[in-house]
Amino acid sequence: MESGAHLFSIPPLLEAPLIFALYMQPFGCILSSQMDAVFKALADESRRRLLDQLHLKNGQTLSELCEHLEMSRQAVAKHLVLLETANLVAVQWRGREKLHYLNPVPLQEIYERWISKYERPRLHALSDLKKGLEKQQQE
Repeated sequence: MESGAHLFSIPPLLEAPLIFALYMQPFGCILSSQMDAVFKALADESRRRLLDQLHLKNGQTLSELCEHLEMSRQAVAKHLVLLETANLVAVQWRGREKLHYLNPVPLQEIYERWISKYERPRLHALSDLKKGLEKQQQE
């Protein structure tokens, strides 16, 4: 690995004073500006397709990612920069190759903050229904 190259690049959003702008959640601390960047990154279909491609095969170069999209290399590179800024994609340099890796942590944080709390009541309702049906079968 070259000097200064990291497995996970630190997005500019996490530098200096912003690190103290924490958004407290029941499952931990999430930077609100970082969460905004994740939602912005996920809002575009092309960026979601890039994430899907990385999910299928992690560690792809820009050229490999371009093969699956009908857009210019420059456009894909711009989308990747936004995904890196949102910390959804981490990069690693191997010689002259820049490999892109999916970082699922921000997606998990969004799931914990925005999705799981809405699932709990449904899961409890299904569990109660199951228990009620099992109790009826026993009677």
